[in-house]
Amino acid sequence: MKSASLRLQLTLWLLLPLLGLLALDAWLTDRRAMAAAHQAFDRTLAASLKAMREGIILRDGRVEVEVPYLALEVFDAEAGSRIYYEIRDEHGATITGYPDLPMPAQPVRSLYRTQFYDAAYRGEPVRMAAMPLPLHDVRSARTQLVWVLVAETTEPRAQLANDILLGSLQQELMLIGLALAIVWFGVRRGLRPLHRLSDAMAARGPDDLEPLDAATLPVETHPLVTAVNQYVARLQRMVQGRKRFFADAAHQLKTPLAIIQAESELALRERDLDGARVHLAQLNGSVRQVAKEVEQLLSLSRLEPDSGYAPTLQRLRLGTLAQAVALEWAPLARRDGVDLGFEGDETDEGAEVDGQPELLQELLGNLIDNAIRYAGNGAMVTVRVDGASLRVEDNGPGIAGHEREAVFRRFYRGEASAARAGSGLGLSIVREIARLHGAAIVLGETRGGGLTVALHFPRA
Repeated sequence: MKSASLRLQLTLWLLLPLLGLLALDAWLTDRRAMAAAHQAFDRTLAASLKAMREGIILRDGRVEVEVPYLALEVFDAEAGSRIYYEIRDEHGATITGYPDLPMPAQPVRSLYRTQFYDAAYRGEPVRMAAMPLPLHDVRSARTQLVWVLVAETTEPRAQLANDILLGSLQQELMLIGLALAIVWFGVRRGLRPLHRLSDAMAARGPDDLEPLDAATLPVETHPLVTAVNQYVARLQRMVQGRKRFFADAAHQLKTPLAIIQAESELALRERDLDGARVHLAQLNGSVRQVAKEVEQLLSLSRLEPDSGYAPTLQRLRLGTLAQAVALEWAPLARRDGVDLGFEGDETDEGAEVDGQPELLQELLGNLIDNAIRYAGNGAMVTVRVDGASLRVEDNGPGIAGHEREAVFRRFYRGEASAARAGSGLGLSIVREIARLHGAAIVLGETRGGGLTVALHFPRA
């Protein structure tokens, strides 16, 4: 799926909220426009009522009405509107005008006070003004209350409100268009540093893994540059790791392969079957050594911090796993004259850890292999589990104190083991597996001489 451009995404993210705000503003503007139209036209209704009031008198007990032409002339200027008026007495009888104009729902009895309200007359909405007017007859000294009603259809008001609303919407749409155009060109200009960064990355050679310089770039791009530099650094470490792997493989396999070639050539020259078997036996040992070293190299390459490997942990009993591994190595230990034993408290409920069984088996196998290989014939090797701690103890020559950190480096072989066969990768693999499980590894002396390798795992 092709991703949209940043400018288009920003435009859409701005456009949708702006359209929502425009709809809200249109609703508010429509209400304000109608209120303004009512205010303007209500003044006209009030002026008409005032003009009509001047033509209403009470004479000899009779209401006489003379509607001035000026009172209705104002309404004639409003195209499309229709005007209705009525003067009724206090009993509701029509004195003059259009009968049955609707009265207010709650008439205000304050004299000379104009009351505005919306109503319907003859099936159409009208805006009305009503005023209670007291009339005094000087001759008879009588007073009578009449109601003066004026109604106007609402078409001019609605038209004025619509004109105000349309004008406001046109102005706001123009402003939104200008804002989007400014954002579009602003983002285009703001993305120029990213384009320069992209061009700089594209112009690099395949072996150029130098970090990017963020000094000339905007502050907002620094997190991106930092992330790119971190990725490039990881990539550089991975490339170096691969180069180191090939160099290590060439270094480790050169001698065994030369031996294999020499022994195979000697075996081909032998005319005697027994002599050929001697060379084939040495050839088989060299092949097994090569296979083991290749396996260790691949394992170490997979477990390095920059490889991206993450173990799949599960709950397991450390004592059960260690006992099973010790039983697997028992025949090899007996063959080499080594007494391999296991000690553990199977009732310890705290001996559960989170780990990957295959990796822990490889870790313990390397420790047992090293102990058998370097302790020598007649030695004792003990695998001990105490809670979440795993120990492999032997009574061999041990490792000098000043070498206990160096032995974890790949291909390093201590002074006591220099004359023995081995690749020097076992403890490097043990350290990486311990790191992946969050375990602490400690080298110490066994009571009575020898080496103890202790690993302390976090309890599950």
